[in-house]
Amino acid sequence: MEQRYTKRVLILEIVTILLGLIFLIPFYFIIINSLKSFSEILLNTAAWPKEFQWNNYVEAWRRLQYPKVFLNSLLITVFSNLAIVVFCSMAAYRLVRSPNKISKIIFILFISAMVIPFQSIMIPLVRVTSQLGLLNSIPGIVIMYLGFGAGFSIFLYHGFIKSVPREIEEAAIVDGCSSFGVFWRIVFPLLKPITVTIIILNSLWIWNDFLLPLLVLQDQNLRTIPLATFFFFGQYTKQWDLALAALILGIIPLLIFFFFLQRHIIKGIIEGSIK
Repeated sequence: MEQRYTKRVLILEIVTILLGLIFLIPFYFIIINSLKSFSEILLNTAAWPKEFQWNNYVEAWRRLQYPKVFLNSLLITVFSNLAIVVFCSMAAYRLVRSPNKISKIIFILFISAMVIPFQSIMIPLVRVTSQLGLLNSIPGIVIMYLGFGAGFSIFLYHGFIKSVPREIEEAAIVDGCSSFGVFWRIVFPLLKPITVTIIILNSLWIWNDFLLPLLVLQDQNLRTIPLATFFFFGQYTKQWDLALAALILGIIPLLIFFFFLQRHIIKGIIEGSIK
């Protein structure tokens, strides 16, 4: 049935567009001021640049040591996502397919971990990681992201796996497939929608995270983009032209990630919500 284009729909569209424009205002200020000279920013922050200062980006790139901090952020985000997807999917599968009291207790413990504020465990976290030799290492912070992301990811996988028909797995076992093979060959491909959703949510969190890298990665060579941007702001507080250009350089990788995966992101969220 074709929906009629009424005045109500028109008003909703106008309100939606206005709301969208309001959300874009901060991006407008950051972008135009990143292309101005410092004196021009002080005169009028809302005005269009008289002359585009593209050299701000060149200078910010150099002082930020962008290739190095980008590689650090990329390695941490990719390997953390990989660890979360592999271990959390297997854990959730076993918890769902073994419906006993122990599984329920373990699942409740994972869920309970989600409500613990990160600030309350910062000091013991640093002490324990120092004793285990995980400070100032990318594998160390990947393990920590796995621990912090496990509760939410297992919760999502747990709900999704319940909708997977058990008859498919039983048919595979009859055909001679092992338990390990049943999961990776039969069940895991069916988890693609929720896996995409989990990767998106965790990528946003890990890429933009500031507090955990600040505590764990004290070595200057291991700084991530948010961490390097923070020190850049601190070091050049009065040079807002360069600082804003550095901020844009930190946002660009996430924008590229969304543009390339837009179709999969929407599909994954829709299929995940249907399940």
